[in-house]
Amino acid sequence: MKVSFATASADASVSSLEEAPDPVPATGEIVMRITAAGVNRADLLQRRGLYPPPPGAPAWPGLEAAGVVSAAPASSRWRVGQRVCALLPGGGYAESVAVHESLVLPVHDKVSDVEAAALVEAACTVVSTLDAADAVAGDTVLVHGGSGGVGTLAIQIAAARGMRVLATAGGPERARRCEELGAARAFDHRGEEWSALVEAEGGADVILDVIGAAALGANLRALRTGGRLVVIGLLKGSRGELDLGMLLAKRASVLGTTLRSRPLEERAAIVARVAREVWPLVPDAVRPIVHATVPLAEAHEAHRLLESGEAFGKVVLTIEEEGPTGRRAGPDR
Repeated sequence: MKVSFATASADASVSSLEEAPDPVPATGEIVMRITAAGVNRADLLQRRGLYPPPPGAPAWPGLEAAGVVSAAPASSRWRVGQRVCALLPGGGYAESVAVHESLVLPVHDKVSDVEAAALVEAACTVVSTLDAADAVAGDTVLVHGGSGGVGTLAIQIAAARGMRVLATAGGPERARRCEELGAARAFDHRGEEWSALVEAEGGADVILDVIGAAALGANLRALRTGGRLVVIGLLKGSRGELDLGMLLAKRASVLGTTLRSRPLEERAAIVARVAREVWPLVPDAVRPIVHATVPLAEAHEAHRLLESGEAFGKVVLTIEEEGPTGRRAGPDR
């Protein structure tokens, strides 16, 4: 089969397809023929050699994919020919992947393969992060990077759970689009003092932060008493200073969480929770925003888009191939 970005490289200007052995499923796994694969910032880090895949995962990137079951044991609840998507430890940039059946989800008839591939990793990240923060209906949740793949979904999921959502985004137009997705207020972090504006809104009970060190002080100021800052990304640094006096005075918490490195049992539990709590909301109340689709052979362009900050929502790789149903992996069906 063909795979993309099989070797680490800091250069996003060139990509090529390479041959790799077809996946051989282990016990409890199915094989999925991939039609679309979501692109995530973790993929950029892996390409640079800064985020190696966990033991046993394929060497090439790809944390989520959609397609059709091409092989499954007789005992599996998944059937050959069934449309599915999956949370992966890696290996989505390929024509096929083996994945444990507990990490697989069905694809709704009204959702395209492209949309399904853009949904899985972000939904699992959002649900696990809100759970880590003990976020409940009525809480005010600030979503940083509201225009990103995780952010656009976090706004929708938190709003659907009855939370009041605030968001930051780069530019007034992107902020406006965040409000269209369900944010009560969205702030342009390039031209507005978002921390003061969040404080003026009464502060946040929970902050989902992809910025990291550069926003640490402002995040703490924006928290309400008893608030929880959950760091899920490090776009602007991994080391910063924290005002412990303010932390104590606000009786606040700073948490960190990841998804890929968790044991299989934990990832399976998160996928199961997404199946129960998010999948019934798809596609009416929750739907991924796809900025662009890029062929697998041009994965470098997908990475360039993500690095540039141009994308609103997700970038998705496509493998244009007819499936058993005769349907293709386009964004609309």
